[in-house]
Amino acid sequence: MTDPLRQLADAVLYEGYILWPYRRSAPKNQKRWTFGGVYPPGWSAEHPDDPQTLQTQCLLEAESDAEVEVRVRFLQVVERRVARRGADDLEYVDELHVGGERHLSWDEAVERETVLVVRTGGGTGRADIAFRGDSKEEPLGEEAVIVRSWEALAGTVEVATERLAERLYRVTARTANETRWAGDDREQALRCTFCSTHTVLRAPDGAFVSLTDPPEGLREVASACENRGAWPVLVGEEGDRRTLLSSPIILSDYPQIAPESPGDLFDATEIDQLLILNVLALTPEEQEEMRASDPRAREILERCASLTPEERMRLHGAIREFRPALRR
Repeated sequence: MTDPLRQLADAVLYEGYILWPYRRSAPKNQKRWTFGGVYPPGWSAEHPDDPQTLQTQCLLEAESDAEVEVRVRFLQVVERRVARRGADDLEYVDELHVGGERHLSWDEAVERETVLVVRTGGGTGRADIAFRGDSKEEPLGEEAVIVRSWEALAGTVEVATERLAERLYRVTARTANETRWAGDDREQALRCTFCSTHTVLRAPDGAFVSLTDPPEGLREVASACENRGAWPVLVGEEGDRRTLLSSPIILSDYPQIAPESPGDLFDATEIDQLLILNVLALTPEEQEEMRASDPRAREILERCASLTPEERMRLHGAIREFRPALRR
């Protein structure tokens, strides 16, 4: 993916990751990973509103041997625990102070990605999603450690192309979670979930059809496309139809990140300027907890604090284009 497209895809990937005031104790951060979950079948069977699969279906105008790249991206929950080193083992605790710095136990996430390439004349393709469970330690001096651990994940990405007419194909990309899991604890089920799942489809020699505003002759067949858990929109330069972003967040065609934005805040529905001013208005104690809650929250705090007055003023407002006023 190109840098502007990856920036947009990352904004979708991390939407809702952690919300203002970016602290572990904030009520709105008590229930996380609420967007785009593809859950293990053992959980979905008992909670049908939490799907085991995600499907993108769209239309592509192309020749009979055009290449289609399907890239599935999601976050995997990583359990972060802090511990004191004992003589023989680790003593896990809720928080630690080491060298004057506070460390909290909480959840983080790691990015996962699976890529599959098919051709319009090739029918179907399949790729396995397979990530091993593991853990790693980050020393905090000689007497403490951060332990990060994650579960094994298993699933599939299946892509099918179906010819509907001359130079017109229906493309179906289906992601399924097949991780073995049993229980009734949502927090534990989330450790085996594909969180914030989205799909990027790219056809270098083709042209996807807008499902938001399809041309007159394709509206009926476009309305028959079945999307479950995601909505595909055209992305890239205006008029470029080679790439689709299908995400759990409904966007318009050709969404953009505002050029004035200094970086991710994990809540694209809010105004950057207000969030940044709110971060700067946190008390020293609140900022300390924000810094200790998550490394990405710490990066937000440091970025907001480093903005110059000129950079903050650029967030106050911008006129994208001028149009003649309508006369009555």
